[in-house]
Parts: sequence; C-alpha cells; structure tokens
Amino acid sequence: MIDFWLAAGLLLLVALSFLLIPVLRNRRAQLEEDRTALNVALYQERVAELETQQEEGVLDAAQMDAGRAEAARELLADTEGVAAPRVTRLGKPAPLLAAILVPVLGLGLYLHFGASDKVELTREFSQAPQSMEEMTQRLERAVAAQPDSAEALYFLGRTYMTQDRPADAAKIFERTVNIAGRQPELLGQWAQAQYFADGKKWSDKIQALTDEALKADPKEVTSLGLLGIAAFEAERYQDAIDYWNRLLEQLPPEDKSRIALQGGITRAKEKLVASGGKVAEAPVAKVAALLKVRVDLAADLKAKVQPGDSVFIFARATNGPPAPLAAKRLTVADLPATVELGDADAMMPQLKLSNFPEVQLVARISRAGKPTAGEWIGRSQPLASSTTAPQKLTIDSPDK
Repeated sequence: MIDFWLAAGLLLLVALSFLLIPVLRNRRAQLEEDRTALNVALYQERVAELETQQEEGVLDAAQMDAGRAEAARELLADTEGVAAPRVTRLGKPAPLLAAILVPVLGLGLYLHFGASDKVELTREFSQAPQSMEEMTQRLERAVAAQPDSAEALYFLGRTYMTQDRPADAAKIFERTVNIAGRQPELLGQWAQAQYFADGKKWSDKIQALTDEALKADPKEVTSLGLLGIAAFEAERYQDAIDYWNRLLEQLPPEDKSRIALQGGITRAKEKLVASGGKVAEAPVAKVAALLKVRVDLAADLKAKVQPGDSVFIFARATNGPPAPLAAKRLTVADLPATVELGDADAMMPQLKLSNFPEVQLVARISRAGKPTAGEWIGRSQPLASSTTAPQKLTIDSPDK
C-alpha cells in the first residue's frame, strides 16, 4: 500500500507543478514591471530637472535637447528585453488556492469513491496466508468490500465450516443462494451447515433444501452425504446405506474420501444386522448395449451407386417392434466405415438396445434418402444385444 501512496504523491507533485510554475513566472514578470516603472519615473524626474535648468537660463535649447535624448537612451537601455505585461483575470490568489484545494478534493473523493480497501486485499491475496485465521480475516474483508460477490461468500462459508462455525456458515450460504440462485450445490452446502448449526436435528427446512437440490441434480454429493448421515443418526441404517452407495458412485476412484465412506457403509450394515434387520441388495445396474459394426459395399455394386447416396445403418429387435432401436446415417462416399450403435442412439427412450436380448443389424442404401426404402441392402444374422465383438456388414443385395 505504501508504494501506491508514493506513486500518488509523485503524480500530485507533477500536477502541482503545472499550477505553481505559472505563479512563479508571474511573480518574476511583476518584478520586471516594477523595475520598468521605476526607470520611467527616473526619466521623468531627469526631464523635469532639465526643464528647470532651461528656465533658469543654465541650459540653452540645444543642451536641453541633448539632455532629453541622453535620458531617453538610458530609459531604453534599462527597459530592453522586458516582456510585455500580462493581463490575468484570476489574480494571484486563485492558482495558489487551486494548488491547495485540488489535492485535498482529490484525496477526499478517492477515500469516498475509491477502492483502496480492494487494492489492499488484492495485495494481501497475492501472498499465501500464514494461518487459517488470517485467511478467514481476508475473506471477511473481501465480503465486506464486495457484498454481492457470490464467490467470496461461498469460500467464506466453506472456511467457516472447516472452523466448526456452522451457524455462521449457514447464514453465509443463505446469502450466497440469494445472490447466485438456487443452485443444487449451494442448496446442499446450506442444508449441511444448517443441520450442524441445529445440533444435528433434522427439520422440515433441511428436508426441503435437500429435496430441492436432488430434484435439480440427483447426483448432488453434499445432499446425498448429508441424508446418509441423518439416516444413520436416526438409526435408519438401510436408508443410510442407500444414500451413501449413491454418493460412492459419484466419487472418482482416486478420491480419498471413498475409504471413509465405505467404512460408514460397513458400520451401517453391521448396525442393521445387529438390530435384526437384513441388508437389501442393491439392484444390479443394467449394462448399456453398444454394438460396433464395420459396413462395406460389395464389389459388384460400387459401379452402380453414387457417392451422395444415403446409407442408413440401424439395429432392430429380432422379436419386437419393427421400428429401428438405434440408427446412424452416412453416405456411400464414407464407406467403408465403422460405426457404433448403442442405447445413446435410441430412437425412443423406451426402445433401447439393452431392452431386447436379440437384434439384427441392417444397412440400406437409399438414393431418395428414405430410411424405410432403398435400392440395396445388407443384413446380419441375429445376435445378442450384449455382443461386444466387432461385427461386419456388407451391402450386397437388392432391397425388395
């Protein structure tokens, strides 16, 4: 901050110089004007003496003219090089008054409208804090300087939670939600802070926050973890296991918190069995189907097709609706090509490859661009939708 004020002081001196230099120049000009007036007065006095001597008969006319000429030469010699007098309407006090008022007014405006506190915070945040208390103080000053900064509020709330100040954190997260909107992550953080601020007592408010967060994002980790904790504390061990298993699915394999979470699941299972209950097995997730197929054109058809002809590649159920389950569109110019058909390519959500045990691969060339009718076609033998080995499909027959 000192370097800032030094720079400001230097700029102030430069600004004052523009005001004070003209004042000093005017003072010098005034001295020159005063000297000129004195020389004129001496000239007039000399001429008066000559006229008196002429009246007394001491000087004749020629001597009078010579004396007058000599006095004029002396006057011109003394006033030579003197600049013309300057006329100013401001007067001498105005520049001096401005030189005083400008820096005072500038300093007052800066202290009122400026951002010296933000400049100081920026300088502080450029250096690593020496303690958690110092970091907290910096964040509190940042929030005071920028009360509408959702980012500063969020980090302050997280810091309060690490310092076991959940009541303060809950207030901060509520402010963050009011500024940044009801984002699932913020709602989860607010609910967690409120839960611990209330002494681990579940309430309708906390339930509403977690419900809203999970409705917007079913994978919101803070809400899942909090619901698991609350269920465990209420001895609803199966619910705790379910929530923590859902949370476990969201964590990356290298996340260190997985160990603690798995330990919590194990303890919940032990508590459930000890109380006479039975651990419900989690439903086996259905593996998404994904078929890889390389499509090519028979050699005797290459001369009969055009590069811009459409090629429709799709999979349909062997025993099921005739509509394609998954489809891709290429052109003859793209062949040969390898494509993937999976659940993500489903034409309708309820008609996925993984919902049907056996499918058939079809590739059709349609010059008119119609997927239901064309000129040539290729079909595969029926195969399981769970097949992972790459398949080959050749378009070699007229489409009838």
